[in-house]
Amino acid sequence: LEEEHPELVSDESPTHAVGGAISTTFDPVEHAVPMMSLDNAMDEGELRAWGDRVLRGLDGAAPTWVCELKFDGLAMSIRYEDGHLVQAATRGDGKVGEDVTANVATIADVPHELSKPTGSDIPKVVEIRGEVYMRASAFERLNERAVAAGDKPFVNPRNSAAGSLRQKDPAKTAERELSFWAYQLGDVDGGPEFSSHADTLAWVGELGFPINEYVRRFGTIDEVAAHCLYWQENRHTLDYEIDGVVIKVDDPVQRDLLGFTSRAPRWAIAYKFPPEERTTTLLDIQVSVGRTGRATPFAVLDPVFVGGSTVGMATLHNREQVAVKDVRPGDTVVVRKAGDVIPEVVGPAPGNRRPRGSAAWEFPDDCPSCGTK
Repeated sequence: LEEEHPELVSDESPTHAVGGAISTTFDPVEHAVPMMSLDNAMDEGELRAWGDRVLRGLDGAAPTWVCELKFDGLAMSIRYEDGHLVQAATRGDGKVGEDVTANVATIADVPHELSKPTGSDIPKVVEIRGEVYMRASAFERLNERAVAAGDKPFVNPRNSAAGSLRQKDPAKTAERELSFWAYQLGDVDGGPEFSSHADTLAWVGELGFPINEYVRRFGTIDEVAAHCLYWQENRHTLDYEIDGVVIKVDDPVQRDLLGFTSRAPRWAIAYKFPPEERTTTLLDIQVSVGRTGRATPFAVLDPVFVGGSTVGMATLHNREQVAVKDVRPGDTVVVRKAGDVIPEVVGPAPGNRRPRGSAAWEFPDDCPSCGTK
């Protein structure tokens, strides 16, 4: 088509995309503005204590709080020069990340050329920071394709997204249906001044980036806490995984007053959801034999929905842990996902009514795989 109509040729044409051999390594990228981590609040008490510290840092001036869902993906910084995508880099250690430009360029949510925002020009340089993630529906399709091809299914969307970005061939990344949420700016040269974080996000959206629909502003820490608890209970209603809520001070002037520690801003915190726990019946304890001959006990459970999926088996780690936890077939047990990934048996549930005549489980003498001693 371009040969017949040369006037249609543009820099964004697929014929100008990289199509040759891909480098076998990812080059290091030094971030012009460090990608700092966030301090964590593990419960409501720690969240409120942080809110009190912010108030003291602002001499009692009550801020407006902005709450964003904490996506369970991979942090990314995408750099544009004169409106064109020139580089995408992982967070790395916060100072130096890895160049994954070719792979990020395959994500449909990431524009190759920025749109002109209302009332301002496109900056000479602008870095958009956000999260690369895989939707639950895309993850299901990925596993369906893997099973159909006779491959082992993937464990979870986050690991799948991270692995997709490290593919040597961007065409493989493109098959994974990755998505992107933008949530802040990095290095900017020539951009407008903003009076609030909410205004910043609106401007980033005008550049062509997706902004999450559940960004909310609140006037009190009580409202913030209620918002966090709401999403803690409703996290699985979404088509993507979240593991908390990020709370930020809205006003950039107040942010400057609060400043940073050596590793994190004082004006933001991540409220982390606790691991979900459910109770179910432990039907049996069996032993699996790994590739190296290691024998590991695992629990066979009455299937229960926990952490976003139905669990029928869970790890018991080793024979010593079975003894310490003293779980037995027939017990009602507490199950959770360690790190929101691996199902594990925590121990007997409160009020467990152990079947009469139940005996402590003993590690078998015979190998369950070959039957030998």
